[in-house]
Amino acid sequence: MEASDFFKLLKRYRIVMMVIPLITIMVTYYFVRNLPDSYVSQTQIATGIVDQSQKLPEDQTAQESQIFMEFANVIATIKLNTIVNQVSYQLILHDLTSDLPFRKPSKLFRDLNANARAHAIEVYTKMYNTHGALMLWDKDQNGLNSLINSMRYDAGSIQAKLGIYRWENSDFIHVDFESENPQLSAFVLNTLAKEFISYHTDTEKGNQLKSIHALDSLLQKKKLSIDKKTDSLKRYKIKNHILNIKDQASSLYAQISDFEGRKQQAEKDIAANDGAIKSIDSKFKTSGKRGGYFENVSSKINTKIAADKDILKSYTDAWIKSNYNNYYKLKIDSVQNILTNEINQSADQSGDSPLSTKSSLRAQKLNLEVTYDLAKFSLNTLEKEIGRLKGELDQLVPHEAVIQSMESSIDIDSKEYLDLLAKYNQASVLSNFSVKLRQVDLAMPGGPQSSKKMILTIAAGVISEVFCLLVLFVLFYLDSTIKHPRTLASVSGLPVLGYLNVITGSILDLRKLWDTDNKNKMQQFKDQLRSIRFEIDQELNDHKLLAITSLGEGEGKTLLAVSLAYSYSIINKKVLLIDGNFSNPSISTTIKPQLFIEEYFKESPDNNQAITNDVHVIGNRGNDITLLEIDGEKAIEQKFIELKALYDIIIVEVQDMSKMNKAKEWLLFADKTIVVFEANQSMNETKNAAIKYFKTLGPKFGGWIFNRVPLDDK
Repeated sequence: MEASDFFKLLKRYRIVMMVIPLITIMVTYYFVRNLPDSYVSQTQIATGIVDQSQKLPEDQTAQESQIFMEFANVIATIKLNTIVNQVSYQLILHDLTSDLPFRKPSKLFRDLNANARAHAIEVYTKMYNTHGALMLWDKDQNGLNSLINSMRYDAGSIQAKLGIYRWENSDFIHVDFESENPQLSAFVLNTLAKEFISYHTDTEKGNQLKSIHALDSLLQKKKLSIDKKTDSLKRYKIKNHILNIKDQASSLYAQISDFEGRKQQAEKDIAANDGAIKSIDSKFKTSGKRGGYFENVSSKINTKIAADKDILKSYTDAWIKSNYNNYYKLKIDSVQNILTNEINQSADQSGDSPLSTKSSLRAQKLNLEVTYDLAKFSLNTLEKEIGRLKGELDQLVPHEAVIQSMESSIDIDSKEYLDLLAKYNQASVLSNFSVKLRQVDLAMPGGPQSSKKMILTIAAGVISEVFCLLVLFVLFYLDSTIKHPRTLASVSGLPVLGYLNVITGSILDLRKLWDTDNKNKMQQFKDQLRSIRFEIDQELNDHKLLAITSLGEGEGKTLLAVSLAYSYSIINKKVLLIDGNFSNPSISTTIKPQLFIEEYFKESPDNNQAITNDVHVIGNRGNDITLLEIDGEKAIEQKFIELKALYDIIIVEVQDMSKMNKAKEWLLFADKTIVVFEANQSMNETKNAAIKYFKTLGPKFGGWIFNRVPLDDK
């Protein structure tokens, strides 16, 4: 498949390619000659999508993808049938109520009587006011819809002539409409803009109100939830006597820490005082008698001291339990002063005694014992208070978990409430904000557009020409026929000896090929035949028997055989031409030879004598017979040996390969076999089988002769 073949195909059908576009142009012009002029009106609608002057201060700048999506939504909304139907109702109502309709009334429109016209006006008005659509399953409304369609006021007809797009990167939507009436174009655009802005405004306001109502409802529910949870927290704290759990825990930790410090100090005092008391006791032991005199003198005072110690213990215990209340501290200090005075009094009473030294030690010991007992008493009380405080702290832990959970839930609800409140406030502000959409340019009746008659006519011609080219290319692409010798060689895998152009006239009147009058006309054919003759000579070398066959009937092997025979005779070769085609003996029928194969290949002396008398053609009688059925193989081979001795070349036209069994018998005796293949034929299963057989012949296969090539092919 080559480009040159396609151009040859175009050349062959050049008349068709000129006639079809010409007819198409004429037909198109006939139909568009009365095409009315068209008028285009246009308007622009400001959307406010990218106009920052129409946005609230807190509004963020939208991304490009969001802007594109918003413009796409606006354009899609303009094209909605709901809006376009409103324009349709306005158009039909105008024509029904006006003496100057926009369009010439249709037959259905003209057939309306007064009652039908009044009913139509009533229904269309109702549909327009309610933004309704005609129900096609209702017979009456279906008829009214047909009336709109007949005037080409339906949504589909209007949308087909609408052009809607964003004007470059601006904030404006450009809308244009084309019709045969400038007033109609302007009316459609102005009505469409008004209906779109009204629809969009109502829809946006309705959505905003729904949002406000929904947010208000959520706010009320969330506030009620917060109040319930706050009340539950309050009641829980009251029930468990909790004011502020963090402060209470901090206070308990501080008290425990303070008590722990005082406990450590008390333990130190106990140890120190205990050591001092033991040191004094050890002195008493070394001095002998243990102060009997002193006890006798101060027994009363000692009793008072013991009683005051008990009082001091009780005050100390109360002082610690009261978290070191200053009231009890004053009491303790007062009792300690009393004890100090009593101890000093005891020491004074024993001042003149011989045991005055021991008395002094005894007084010192009493002071130490008071301090020791005071520390010991406070230690026990401190341990109890520490235990009590830790118990209170342990009781706060589960309360803290519950309170934290409740407070966390309240905090979450409070945040959600604030978010809802912000959205509610924003929605309220937006609902009071002015509508962004507005028609900035009123559509006006425009002038007539350039006539499309010429454009349509030229387009029709171009399209028809392109269609012809497309059809021819498809035919060329699907064409699997072999058009070139090299293609045949490539497909078959066998060599091609040459090719012959197609010729007209009698195929056997070959003397005229070499006449001077036909020299220029048949020069190409003669040159090709001479080339083939030369190639055959090279293939035959010293051999003489050449078999000519073909893949199918009527491919030109008879012409080639006769032409080669005559060509060899021109160069003074003694040529024998044998008609071996029993199924179609064309050579025998045309030349009418004196000798036939059926007689010659029989053992007869008369036949042998006959062949020597310059008989150059052996025909056949066209019987249903094969070569080997006439005589045996060895006898036929002997006959061919005799013929080779008499002639320079023997050319045999053999049966075509569609009857392969008859052809094979001839090819057994051939020195070389050449096959005629007609141009513009395609391969099939039978032909492929024959090609496989030719390949088995090996050197005995001479090659293809590509026949009937068109005269303009090279």
